[in-house]
Amino acid sequence: MEHRDGGDAPARTVTAVVVTFNRIGLLTTLLTRLGEVVASEPALREVVVVDNASTDGTPALLAEQAAAHPWLRAVTLPDNRGGAGGFHEGMRVAVEETDADLVWLMDDDGLPDASCLTRLLAEDDLDFWGPLTVDEADGGRLVFPIRLPGGTRVVHALADVERAAGERHRLADIVIPFNGVLVTRALAEEIGYPRAEFFIWGDDHEYRLRAERAGARIATVTDAVVRHPSVGQLGTPMMGGRTTYNHSPSDLKGYCMARNNTVNLRTYRGWAHVGAFWAKTLWFYTLTHRDLGRLVLSARGALAGLRGDFTGHERFLR
Repeated sequence: MEHRDGGDAPARTVTAVVVTFNRIGLLTTLLTRLGEVVASEPALREVVVVDNASTDGTPALLAEQAAAHPWLRAVTLPDNRGGAGGFHEGMRVAVEETDADLVWLMDDDGLPDASCLTRLLAEDDLDFWGPLTVDEADGGRLVFPIRLPGGTRVVHALADVERAAGERHRLADIVIPFNGVLVTRALAEEIGYPRAEFFIWGDDHEYRLRAERAGARIATVTDAVVRHPSVGQLGTPMMGGRTTYNHSPSDLKGYCMARNNTVNLRTYRGWAHVGAFWAKTLWFYTLTHRDLGRLVLSARGALAGLRGDFTGHERFLR
């Protein structure tokens, strides 16, 4: 893809996209913070909140807030389309219905530091980049572990990441998507939007892989921070600590992870990686965290991925 270098380029404008579902308390806190960012960072012109048909009072809250704040736009979907469907629609609105140069993507459960966007905007030679996602209860620990460049080591400690990033506070070719990441308009127009059919889990990773394939310049800015609740067993150690497995107690997330990861690996990495993932899943649910029911559910998800069937998760929504 074409790259725009920094220098004397005009100031870039930003539209934020937030996806929410039945978390009115977290959304209220996030909107307060985004209002502060709008007031302090001129680049942030608009915040688009996509509501996945919440039933907890979120539509009324958004109507009230949008009436009070010209920078807020509420988009209420007719049904729950998951994070993937929400980000698909939010990016479409940001790219097709605003003139922003950059789209700032985030879930409703993350809280960017007040300086996060300003720090990200200081990087002017990237196409897809984001902050560190730090545990809100433990500022020295990452919520989502990072595999450091040039090896297989996966780290949770903020200090390890900062050492690897060095004086420039950047990790090249690594980003945790949809937790405060910036995407250029040019990249979104070239590669499209997140795959809505994924519903949840892996849509963000697929988008990063698609960006990689297009030659996008990707990085994590380690002194830009989003605070996020712990996600529990994500990145559970296995095989004597040599690797980790993304286990979730949610059947919906477990099914979608098996299905969507199979699709991503087959599309971007090849059959050897698909086989390795299946072997890892077998090991995890028979030896590390014995759960034969979850193993069967994962197998069904993986087979659905091979068939290109993206309807199986609907049974978990009833």
